[in-house]
Amino acid sequence: MTQQDEILQAAQQRGLDHDLPYLGALTPSEAYAVLQANPQARLVDVRTQAELELVGRVPNALHIEWAFYPGMLKNEQFAEQLQSAVAKNVTVIFLCRTGGRSHNAAVLAEQLGYTQAYNMLEGFEGEANAQKQRTTLNGWKHANLPWTN
Repeated sequence: MTQQDEILQAAQQRGLDHDLPYLGALTPSEAYAVLQANPQARLVDVRTQAELELVGRVPNALHIEWAFYPGMLKNEQFAEQLQSAVAKNVTVIFLCRTGGRSHNAAVLAEQLGYTQAYNMLEGFEGEANAQKQRTTLNGWKHANLPWTN
């Protein structure tokens, strides 16, 4: 069994443990390892354009906004945009700020027939600490994974 297989198996077990309607949930480090091991896998960043510009982005991630800033109005074309950009039989990992919108995107992907949909736990910035600061507890940036401004 490869490292990628072990990671995906653990992610799928998390999915079962938490009764997720999609295949599983990955930590940021696990997501990065899967993306490195599988060139066909896609990371879909569902944050707003403003978040990408103000907070940073993951290189080579596909960006499809779940909702639009300001107002966080739902992107009514999300399903169409996802289906036109990502094949339904590849590993697709959804990412947002903290894991909420990406969970919703993974739920929708499962409903659309994506057989390998995963949510990335913790998100890009992670949970806020007692001072309401992000990137100090967990998340993609906290794990020192590649990102750019």
